[in-house]
Amino acid sequence: MAKKSGSLTQTKGLSNQHNNLFEQIKRKDENGNEYWTARTLAKALDYTDFRNFLSVIEKAKEACINSKQRVENHIVEFNEMVPIGSGAERLTQSYKLSRYACYLIVQNADPDKEVVALGQTYFAVQTRLQEIRQMDEYNRLSTEDEKRLFLRNEMAKHNIQLAAAAKDVGVVEPIDYAIFQNHSGTRWNHA
Repeated sequence: MAKKSGSLTQTKGLSNQHNNLFEQIKRKDENGNEYWTARTLAKALDYTDFRNFLSVIEKAKEACINSKQRVENHIVEFNEMVPIGSGAERLTQSYKLSRYACYLIVQNADPDKEVVALGQTYFAVQTRLQEIRQMDEYNRLSTEDEKRLFLRNEMAKHNIQLAAAAKDVGVVEPIDYAIFQNHSGTRWNHA
């Protein structure tokens, strides 16, 4: 029994260590939106070769589409500087990933890796906690005007993310952005 308890304590310690790891590699953009970079997440999930991780990202994109989510709202290609040795850096392709994208990625990652199982738990729990916090915040509102304002603010945050995604893929002209936004399926008439 004592051995089992020690093993459980060790596993719990590993779990907390990896939860902290996923929190430590989380970033925030200029609008306060959290994201993870694909290259950093790949390393955290013990993928030594980013090329092997790209197939996991592709599976996550498919899962996103199959769940009727817009890929560009969760997985956005961008270029980042990565160290290549001797203090030098090189501009390379990566992705900004939402919490939902990370969740899909860990669901499609190599299940033989212990850190993947811990990542699955972390992102599932954290995603659910965020949903609950948001729903609690909404439910605390007492008037229809407050609820409408809450939804309008959520839409504004979403539109800021959409604009950033559009910019990241090279949409810069107002007419192109209008077309991008129209095709994104995110224009709602709530206000």
